[in-house]
Amino acid sequence: MDILLIAGLWLDGSAWDKVVPELESLGHRPVPLTLPGQGDGSTSASLDDQVAAVVAAVDSADDKPLVVAHSAAATLAWLAADARPEKVAKVALIGGWPSADGEPYADFFETNDGVMPFPGWAPFEGPDSADLDEEAKRGIESAAIPVPERVTKGVVRLADDRRFDVPVVLVCPEFTPAEAQEMIDAGDLPELAQAKRLDLVDIDSGHWPMVSKPVELARLLAAAAA
Repeated sequence: MDILLIAGLWLDGSAWDKVVPELESLGHRPVPLTLPGQGDGSTSASLDDQVAAVVAAVDSADDKPLVVAHSAAATLAWLAADARPEKVAKVALIGGWPSADGEPYADFFETNDGVMPFPGWAPFEGPDSADLDEEAKRGIESAAIPVPERVTKGVVRLADDRRFDVPVVLVCPEFTPAEAQEMIDAGDLPELAQAKRLDLVDIDSGHWPMVSKPVELARLLAAAAA
């Protein structure tokens, strides 16, 4: 199966370098995406540009793909399911969930000169980064690409309720499936609450399992694809 891989904020397609060969060895065709404004040299890209890039990748897949997204990019995967509900086989979300219609995409940190730079590790102390050694942290930070403000502050627009028919797998890294279910039951994750087929799976990692647990993550994604 084609497996589209969308990294979260500040990361380009190289974030999946350790996962790609594992998925290939399991018989799949991984396609890491480098998003407009996150690795293509543009600082003026918008949320619409990123959505268009993901939808184009869905349209280019040989068959119905599994669309995998990490962290904030969960919203991009969900927007692709909204735009192409008949063409997306399944969505796998790693450590994140979709924003609701009308919400900003990822207005989480301060912007400077039209971009949102990586804020350093202080906001991610604790379970998010507990499994990363200093070398891994330096690698992520050195590769981090400031995200255009027109992306982070872009408004999410969802229109097709058929997105709820697309099966969803939520991979739970720094939180447990039970904690995710509590958030769903409390009404904090309205898009996932309406998904008709939702599986919660655990991975013993921090927020970046593609760095710290690539083999285990690839096996989970292969299982989702199956």
